[in-house]
Amino acid sequence: MKKKTSIKGNANTLLTISSLYSSMTKAEKKVADTVLNDPEAAVHYTVTDLSEKAGVGETSVIRFCRSLGFSGYHEFKLSITVTVLNAVNTETEVAEEAGDYPLSIMNRVTAIHTKVMADTRALLDPKSLMQAAEWLLSGKRVHFIGVGSSGITAQDAYYRFMRLGLPVTVQQDAHIIAMSASLLGKDDIVFGISTSGSTKDLVDPIKKAKASGATVICLTSHARSPITQVADAILLVPTKESPLQGGALSTKIAQIQAIDMLSAIVESLSKERTSEAIMKTANAVADKLY
Repeated sequence: MKKKTSIKGNANTLLTISSLYSSMTKAEKKVADTVLNDPEAAVHYTVTDLSEKAGVGETSVIRFCRSLGFSGYHEFKLSITVTVLNAVNTETEVAEEAGDYPLSIMNRVTAIHTKVMADTRALLDPKSLMQAAEWLLSGKRVHFIGVGSSGITAQDAYYRFMRLGLPVTVQQDAHIIAMSASLLGKDDIVFGISTSGSTKDLVDPIKKAKASGATVICLTSHARSPITQVADAILLVPTKESPLQGGALSTKIAQIQAIDMLSAIVESLSKERTSEAIMKTANAVADKLY
């Protein structure tokens, strides 16, 4: 029986709240909104203060903390404090040069992407990465699937793991994904990529593949989205996309970073196999360069 891997080990509490937000109760969302809207102020709230600000009872605040994996409010508050202090330090460094245009924009974009990479490292669970790597190496065939912007990431993943010598495919068209998924079985590995984790064109075929015995790995930014309910391994990366920012470059960077980490683990676990494949693929295009 396949063991479902954990999504624990997150170092940034604000990221964790965002990733779990869609699955929270109405009361928990009120607490989450209060914290996310002004985390600097939340650092100073007592449990009573937070409950009053959110318009919920104190027991709802405690349940909110425990749903995030904390033993109680004090542990949650300490974690928020650490997160806020780290963010303030980063913003202060960028603000010192904010008056120099376009250098200020260059610095701001660089800071955003640097933070995304740090947040990705904080959210990704090493055990989930290791389990995913082992499944990628053991599968008869690995199928990378994604639609829209996530389909572009799937193509990147296909290229990376093809060069490592893994038997991989990639599909981005919703109809082909549905048809190909219906033919999968117990020796197949499905790697679904979806920022929202709620894309029907992806989740529905994955459910069918899972019912036929396929192993499912997902790369998403929402910890309790529909795709995570059927996944055997969850690779969680951050996103701050609004509905008008689908396919934001910062999210793409997080996804590519996760794939790069995963491919590095795969390469280290099977050095002889992957080294030979890298050499063969490099030689195959050697005469394509001037």
